[in-house]
Amino acid sequence: MLAKDFILDSKSIHKLASKGLCIDNLKPQLNEDLDFSLELWHSQGLEIVKQRGYFYFATRFMSISDAEFCVVDIETNGSKIDKHQIIELAAVKIRNGVIIDRFESLVYCREINKHITEITGISVEDTKNAPNLKKVLYEFKIFLGNAIFVAHDVKFDYRFVSLSMQKIGLAPLLNRSLCSLALAERTIISYRYALSYLNESLNLHPDATHHRAMSDVLTTYELFKMSLENLKNIDKNVKTAEDLIKFSKEAKRFKRPKFDPLLESQEEKVLL
Repeated sequence: MLAKDFILDSKSIHKLASKGLCIDNLKPQLNEDLDFSLELWHSQGLEIVKQRGYFYFATRFMSISDAEFCVVDIETNGSKIDKHQIIELAAVKIRNGVIIDRFESLVYCREINKHITEITGISVEDTKNAPNLKKVLYEFKIFLGNAIFVAHDVKFDYRFVSLSMQKIGLAPLLNRSLCSLALAERTIISYRYALSYLNESLNLHPDATHHRAMSDVLTTYELFKMSLENLKNIDKNVKTAEDLIKFSKEAKRFKRPKFDPLLESQEEKVLL
């Protein structure tokens, strides 16, 4: 199972996140014995606990303030995992809204095209003394641990990191994940939800350098904190980390304004 994704069916995964999964439904889906599978999943960032005879994601019982969230951003030299690689990776680990640890590294790369350099400011020369992908990902895996993986449009970052880990011989990620973009859509009214737009409209990170990993991480961190603060007045029943993940996927999105307030503000300045 080392090179495979989580093998349980979607119904079982839903039960692990909600009312629990009994052993009779869990065991038939495993290729290995139960204890080995639980230990293996734990090593891949997923902690499952047993309560009163049922199995759950540990996040089902973690308060939002007690849970560890890891805000992640990567820069790559392209979008295709078979041809491209991570060239910069940054993350901050958060507990109770406070940054408790940081991770940041460029990654050695032999080829970065001009377009990527123009977007990120990262050139091949910048990475010549950086550690290779294997070293960076081994260190990041230790840093990430069992924290909830948070990113803006999380599917891309999570998938690219997980597949990159498999390329160097590690098992894929199984950490619970949360999309800051999806959460923002349900907690913040905005004309657009691109990170750069939200940063400009909400003044999240005044010194931001867009498309540099740590800068985008810190912007996402500020956005995440704002979403959590707004959530207190939106749904008081969201108490656990798993509640938050569910809310970010299933709660009703806010209706977007018909006109761009940033554009209107710029037009007013011109008229003045």
